[in-house]
Amino acid sequence: MKLAAGIRLDANGLAQSINAMQLDMDILGIFGENVVGFDKVGYQRKEAVISSFAEYIGTNALSYNVDNQVGRLSLSQRPLDVALSEKGYFQVLNQDGTIELTRDGRFQINKDGELLTQNNQKVLSDGGLPIVLPFIPEELNKITIGLDGKVGVFDSEKRGLINAGTIGVVSASGELINNNCVRQGYVENSNVQLEREYIEMANYKRSFEANRQMFKMQNSKLSNAISRLGQV
Repeated sequence: MKLAAGIRLDANGLAQSINAMQLDMDILGIFGENVVGFDKVGYQRKEAVISSFAEYIGTNALSYNVDNQVGRLSLSQRPLDVALSEKGYFQVLNQDGTIELTRDGRFQINKDGELLTQNNQKVLSDGGLPIVLPFIPEELNKITIGLDGKVGVFDSEKRGLINAGTIGVVSASGELINNNCVRQGYVENSNVQLEREYIEMANYKRSFEANRQMFKMQNSKLSNAISRLGQV
């Protein structure tokens, strides 16, 4: 076979069957990740993408896209649980200084009043700085998070809210999103539909089995041919 770029690629039937089986296994692995992620808060399903000439280049033809559709929102009634009702991500700061995007809004506060994720990552504001509460209230329900992401703490003495910053919501490319999509007291479940995953997995399981049978047939014929050559 000669590709458009002038690269020649020769592969026999056995190699193509092996490549196809490896590709099917990797695709099934993506579906497996989705099934495992079904119960993970904020998990977004992965969708396999297969490029051209997959029968020749095997797993190198496989990549995936992330399905950014909003998952199911569930009421938790915890003041520090936050979900996004639209597409977008929270920005969090890792301990090594790198920034990560997540839709898991199960937040907590430490002794310094910093807003953290469940993995102790610092939640960033729309200005790119960690959000720190001016003081830690005795009751968490005195912390309010508005639809626009503004975090406030009710001061009983002053009888008013003290602003602590605005939670930054960004697109997958890191650009700020200005919309009212922050829901306090909710968590977002994954956007995985188990029925869909199992149905699509069945197709690739059948494909793997067909390629396995083809490999066995080809291997048997090759073995017989080598055996006959040895008898001549």
